[in-house]
Amino acid sequence: MPEKEKRKVSTKFTGVLAIISIIGFANIISESILDYSLIQYFDSFWLFIVGIGFLLAARPKNLYEGSKRYFTETSFTRLITFVLGLIAIAAAMLSIPQINFTHHTLFTIKAIISLIAIIFIIFQTWVIDHC
Repeated sequence: MPEKEKRKVSTKFTGVLAIISIIGFANIISESILDYSLIQYFDSFWLFIVGIGFLLAARPKNLYEGSKRYFTETSFTRLITFVLGLIAIAAAMLSIPQINFTHHTLFTIKAIISLIAIIFIIFQTWVIDHC
């Protein structure tokens, strides 16, 4: 029997998590040293970066090529991840302070994307690593 391939944590998604941490750290530094808060931009940055992370995790080129031949459960999962990435990027654009679109639907989208990102982080860091 062939040896079962062990899954690894996505390095692209780990890079996205690092960028989110750096943005949070930059906000703390700017608030404590420069007395300027970047918090109004933080939601937009965070959603944009998570959206990019979801798009990278979805592998759109492979998704497109695979959809021409067959559509499997993995393809469906990637398609959902791709759509979530697009929704996160759209929510990020609408939450830029210059646009300042405030609606309860946008807040709901932010909350859902946040929960999905937290579940994705837990899955990527602990579940895949220990399987």
